[in-house]
Amino acid sequence: MKTQLIRYILLFVGLPLLFWSLGDFHEDTVLKESLSVLIIISFSLMIGQFFLARSNKVFLKEVKTTKVAKFHKIIGYVFVPILVFHPFFIVFPRYFEAGIEPKEAFITMITTFNSIGVLLGISAWILIVIIGLTTLFRNRLGMNYRTWRVFHGILSVMFITVANLHVLDLGSHLNTPLSLFIIAITIAGILLLLKVYILKPKIAKPTK
Repeated sequence: MKTQLIRYILLFVGLPLLFWSLGDFHEDTVLKESLSVLIIISFSLMIGQFFLARSNKVFLKEVKTTKVAKFHKIIGYVFVPILVFHPFFIVFPRYFEAGIEPKEAFITMITTFNSIGVLLGISAWILIVIIGLTTLFRNRLGMNYRTWRVFHGILSVMFITVANLHVLDLGSHLNTPLSLFIIAITIAGILLLLKVYILKPKIAKPTK
């Protein structure tokens, strides 16, 4: 488990940070840079959730399903809230800067409907909120486990696709290597998930 965990962290935390560090970006405050790095890591780890699918024999080879499920939940519970608060992180540094007020900046940002990137961002935000809420209240939705897994998977694919388009359009800390990396792991992750539902439609019962 430790070896697989190290590989997972190197892939979804180490590589994004490496590619980001190679970029020649405009220098910002420590706070802005820290928040940007936090979002990059959070987004990468959310894509990494797809690699925890049972079809990923490389990762699951030496790891029990129960441990994978627990790891999946931990990542979700920690990093979904970070992505939910992403829009607020964008304007938060303005509390410490002169110029436009944070509230005004936030309203301007979410009402710029002539920007495809903003619309994609709002759509991705709505999807991640739905994913978070439906996960927390799964037992109250009246779905059996199979239906829930499919529903959760569809929402996740929709979110990661829309979020990718948003990031590629407006991401201020993207360079070519990081962009290609995000695209590559997204495609690979979605294919792994589709492999579970299309090639192996039989879904195991949840483990407690």
